[in-house]
Amino acid sequence: MSRIKRTFAAVCATTMLVGSAAGPAAAATTTQDGLVNVAVGDVTIARNVNVGVAANVAANVCNIAVGPVGVLARQVDNTNNPASVCTTGAQTVRLVQNN
Repeated sequence: MSRIKRTFAAVCATTMLVGSAAGPAAAATTTQDGLVNVAVGDVTIARNVNVGVAANVAANVCNIAVGPVGVLARQVDNTNNPASVCTTGAQTVRLVQNN
């Protein structure tokens, strides 16, 4: 679980930096489309994040290429159907539509 926490911390820090650079243009956006959650077992490690960030988190946790996970994250966003990315240890890494 330590690796997951480190990955999550790195993604959060990167997201905060990117988000702060967006400034007023991001504040003008009113739609919430394109946001998903990344869950490992019963724990949500990334909530309400952009599909690209979710794909990066899941790919890092699963140690797989981010490209296919990005496609899967977009499908989850478009269809509202959760998807499993991999199993790490005894926990399933899932992408879930933001509610």
